[in-house]
Amino acid sequence: MNLKLLLLCLFLVALILPAELKKKKKHKHHHRHHHGDQLRHHHKKPKKHEKFIDIITDYFFNIDATADDEDDDDPREWLFDIQEPEGLCNPNPCKHNGACREKGGRKFKCDCPKPFKGRMCERGPKVCRKGRCGRGECVLTSTAPFYECRCKAPFLPPDCKTYTVCQPNPCQNGGQCIRDGNDFDCECPAGFRGRFCQVGPDDCYEDDGESYRGKVSETEDGHTCLYWNSHFILESGTDPFNNFEDKDGLGPHNFCRNPDGDSSPWCFYRRGKRLLWDHCDVTECPEPTDESPTEGVPPAPEPTDEVNKPIPPTPTAEVLEPTPEKPDEALPTDARPQQPEPSAPIPPQPTIAATLKPNSTLPFSTCGQPQRKKVFTRIFGGLKVPPGSIPWQVSLQARPRGSQLPYLHTCGGVLIESCWVLTAGHCIEQNKEMQVEMGGLALNADEPNEQTLKVVEAIRHENYRETPTAVHNDIALLRLEGSDGVCANETQYVKAACLPTGDLPDGMECTISGWGATEDSQYGSNHLLEAEVLLINQEKCSDKKVYGSILDNSMFCAGYLQGGVDSCQGDSGGPLTCNDNNSHIVYGLVSWGDQCGKKNKPGVYTRVTHFLDWIKSKTEASKQ
Repeated sequence: MNLKLLLLCLFLVALILPAELKKKKKHKHHHRHHHGDQLRHHHKKPKKHEKFIDIITDYFFNIDATADDEDDDDPREWLFDIQEPEGLCNPNPCKHNGACREKGGRKFKCDCPKPFKGRMCERGPKVCRKGRCGRGECVLTSTAPFYECRCKAPFLPPDCKTYTVCQPNPCQNGGQCIRDGNDFDCECPAGFRGRFCQVGPDDCYEDDGESYRGKVSETEDGHTCLYWNSHFILESGTDPFNNFEDKDGLGPHNFCRNPDGDSSPWCFYRRGKRLLWDHCDVTECPEPTDESPTEGVPPAPEPTDEVNKPIPPTPTAEVLEPTPEKPDEALPTDARPQQPEPSAPIPPQPTIAATLKPNSTLPFSTCGQPQRKKVFTRIFGGLKVPPGSIPWQVSLQARPRGSQLPYLHTCGGVLIESCWVLTAGHCIEQNKEMQVEMGGLALNADEPNEQTLKVVEAIRHENYRETPTAVHNDIALLRLEGSDGVCANETQYVKAACLPTGDLPDGMECTISGWGATEDSQYGSNHLLEAEVLLINQEKCSDKKVYGSILDNSMFCAGYLQGGVDSCQGDSGGPLTCNDNNSHIVYGLVSWGDQCGKKNKPGVYTRVTHFLDWIKSKTEASKQ
């Protein structure tokens, strides 16, 4: 009997433990440590840093002697050949402080300041071509030649094509360089850590880390952070040719920062050809107390370096940005960090009831109006999503019907009313039970602004049809659990997108968003991502070199015909939203495409305007 009971207990442990471990990962929060405790890491041990062989086999670090300074063709040129840009000069459509001149007939021209070019001054010089910096990262600068090379150790500046190991010593703060062939490790003195021992014992962040100015430059999983002025980040949508330092602590360095009001310091990193971001391997400061030191206990001796000189105190968030000690990480002389301005206190957020004016309508009476927690001072390639900037984005999650397995993210979706979500028809599986999460940015962590609602009805379009070449009428509605027409609660982080009222012009820049992560996805992101794409002329997309006669009026193309950014960076069913008259409308849903980012094969989206009557008939029928 006891043996049977023991076996039963072991079986239950084997069944429950994996689910509990998964749940603990989902409930990942940052906690403060008690005063007097040694600073501890709140995450797993970082992975080993990249090795010499990883650097020399990396696609982006090939030695390329053919790199030149010629500009690439503007991906919009074919659109401008079809139709000249329309609009007036108020607001100014010209980027990078270009001067707008109206030409009559709703035509305009942009006079671009150097070194910018293009119809709308959208292009800077393409100096960071593959191989330009050898085995190093190419970063953009404000003066000619408009780039610098930040070498991957053990490669040496200025061109990162030669290397020596441990000569000179790359380890900071008295760290010892231990050679292992062409690789090395830094053996750090007590209290110091990081790839180059650059992180001191008092390097920590307070609150959400907005004021953090420390030296951590690795993510929680051990990825090396990109420089904030790396061309991987700034190659689209950002002006790197003005003074780069700002009050958010951003500059020509790769230290972790929190410029957008996220939960803790973070940074961008690269994995293959994908640009991603994650929170950093940085500890939270202990809470101060009013306790006095115990009488009679002598003060701890000051730490000393190798020549027994006192080490100056680690700079706090009020002190100037520290200058790296490693030679190829030195800041340029014309880019001295500035004293950051103290952050203004954030007033308490009003409740929904408090935000409603007298005689105003109920929540969700307006749509398409985001309330970002904090606006970026720069747009980093349209990738990082600040809290509250895409409040209509939802994660559609599923599990086998009747099971107790955890829900897994399968598709994206977009909230259009308190009780209704739009998604792609191919995301609906009849043998699954579904729920949606909204208000959060991460799939692997619980967030205080999240709302989770069950899907009580999934309505796929009656004429939905899959063929070997396309998906037709790829749209579905999800009715959420609630009562009296109230399901999701409107907050700063949960809002509805507007439905379109008509077609938008070709060439308009719109936004796709999603996690790009599905049950069988190897390179999805746990963090919500966004990217900008262009609406492509239907006739152009129906060209025999693109999709030919496959497209029908329920579909449209968006992206770039030369390849690159594509809907594979988002999720099936996720929204393509466009800013029309200062309101964000859901113009398309991620549907299908031929591979990902392939030349002449842009993403194909469900045309929401084609289904407005269908959406109205289904949502209003439920109210009767």
